Amino acid sequence: MPLTLRFSLLAAVLFAAVHHSPPTVAAELIMLEQPGCVWCKRWNEEIGVAYAKTAEGRQAPLRRIDITDRWPDDLSAVARGRLTPTFILVEDGIEIDRLRGYPGEHFFWPLLTQMLDKLPPQGRTGTGSQ
Repeated sequence: MPLTLRFSLLAAVLFAAVHHSPPTVAAELIMLEQPGCVWCKRWNEEIGVAYAKTAEGRQAPLRRIDITDRWPDDLSAVARGRLTPTFILVEDGIEIDRLRGYPGEHFFWPLLTQMLDKLPPQGRTGTGSQ
């Protein structure tokens, strides 16, 4: 097989691998919660049912952490919280921003957008409103 043909095949395989691999998710929205939290319940009813289906949810998937459990090792650089719900935007294990409490559905989305706008440019793909 001629060298140019081998190079072309290798280039085609590499191109396909790069353009068909799933995007990596570096950002996540941590939700601190605890049993009996009425504001957590309200967030779940008003936002939580749709969050994963939104552009924001795809950009920063939700990860729930019960504050009565052991703090995850991969979040050692993130300060623990005592107020629930607290939403912590994290990228690669580093805290970007934090929202303490749930202000209601009409205020949550704009505040979340402000948080997401603080992500580095490579973390901003897929932003948009619900």
